[in-house]
Amino acid sequence: MNFITTKLQDCFIIEPKIISDERGYFMESFNENAFANGIGQKVHFVQDNQSFSTKGVLRGLHYQCGEYAQAKLVRVLQGEVLDVAVDIRPESETYGQHVSILLSAENKKQFFVPRGFAHGFLVLSDTATFFYKCDNFYNKESEGGLMYNDKKVNIDWNFPIDELIISEKDQVLPTLENAKKVW
Repeated sequence: MNFITTKLQDCFIIEPKIISDERGYFMESFNENAFANGIGQKVHFVQDNQSFSTKGVLRGLHYQCGEYAQAKLVRVLQGEVLDVAVDIRPESETYGQHVSILLSAENKKQFFVPRGFAHGFLVLSDTATFFYKCDNFYNKESEGGLMYNDKKVNIDWNFPIDELIISEKDQVLPTLENAKKVW
């Protein structure tokens, strides 16, 4: 696996080593030792989640607060998404900044989003199956979120705004300035 640093400290793009032949391909999608060496810390994942969405669905930007903060290792099993992480760690030099990456079944890239980041994705293909590992269990009372179009964060979703499909819950999320503190 190839671990690529991003402009946001502790956020990594992970490119798997793919072995292909006439039968198809093989890849190791996760190896605890390689992962710990690649990101420079040990992360123990405790929960796997999967979602299916159609083109234009924007999920996010979500995070968990306090003792329930979560790191995520995300990838796309089918389709293509624009995946986004926003640094919401108050002490961070990159607070309020974001990084986005195209994840697809074709490129097989993964994205590590550490604790202290808001996360979301937009489906660009007709449909997409999104898979992610979490290092902490979900807790409803610890939910936090950011508005997808916060002007200070300034995410270019590269998609017509009037074609976005956003849940009612995500349409009323606060701006970074008014969001629940991650810790």
